[in-house]
Amino acid sequence: MNYSLSHIPERTSQPRNNGLTMVMDKGLSLREAENFLSKASRFVDIIKLGWATSYITENLQEKINLYHEHQIPVYFGGTLFEAFVVRNQFEDYLRVLDKFGLEYAEVSDGSITLPHEEKCNYISRLATRGKVLSEVGSKDAEKIFAPYKWIDLMRSELQAGSWKVIGEARESGNIGLYRSSGEVRQGLVDEIINAISAENIIWEAPQRPQQVYFVKLIGPNVNLGNIAPEEAIALETTRLGLRSDTFASFLPEDIKQKYKLGKYFQDERLKQDN
Repeated sequence: MNYSLSHIPERTSQPRNNGLTMVMDKGLSLREAENFLSKASRFVDIIKLGWATSYITENLQEKINLYHEHQIPVYFGGTLFEAFVVRNQFEDYLRVLDKFGLEYAEVSDGSITLPHEEKCNYISRLATRGKVLSEVGSKDAEKIFAPYKWIDLMRSELQAGSWKVIGEARESGNIGLYRSSGEVRQGLVDEIINAISAENIIWEAPQRPQQVYFVKLIGPNVNLGNIAPEEAIALETTRLGLRSDTFASFLPEDIKQKYKLGKYFQDERLKQDN
């Protein structure tokens, strides 16, 4: 860091298994990727090339090489996996992963209906060649899963070989884990983390209030995904309690009381209102 501050929460060190920031690249040019990395590479742990953007991305191999040079793993979005599977081209998908030197792969069924046993078979097979991230939840707003279903799916996919399971939210953050307004389905999240270790879950959280919610709920080393490149630094300050939303989260109680932060601020407001 550029200078010293006390009471900053400890972040896991890279390469890390927990406290991950997954950034979604929705079609950055090579120059844009270079500029992004020049300012934020140390705050990024994984890059997802969103949905099937890799199919039409210019200079794809060069961009993947650039990310790898910064020790940042890259993977194709799960929609591309689905596009290959629905066309009966899974073997071609494997060859594409090998062609571009990708160790990581995402397995999802957000756009297609895939028997869960078959999905787990794909996870198991891909896990023999690298790390698998499997996404749980539908991109269809009409498909709302009960919490027990999320838990069952996540458990079985981890058992099948997934390195992390991803809670679906799309790049917009208004589906799956969230209501159409972007509000977190808090009951759903509470039930999931009571049953599945948070270390095994990447929560897609493209919107700032969603990121703040999970940092406050789980801590600075929560795994968050679908972060826009321009938000990577802002998210890191949120994790560290250096943004207004989490400013009081990691300070000692005596400081919070002295400066009327957090609940002490609320208590003071109540006194004034009365």
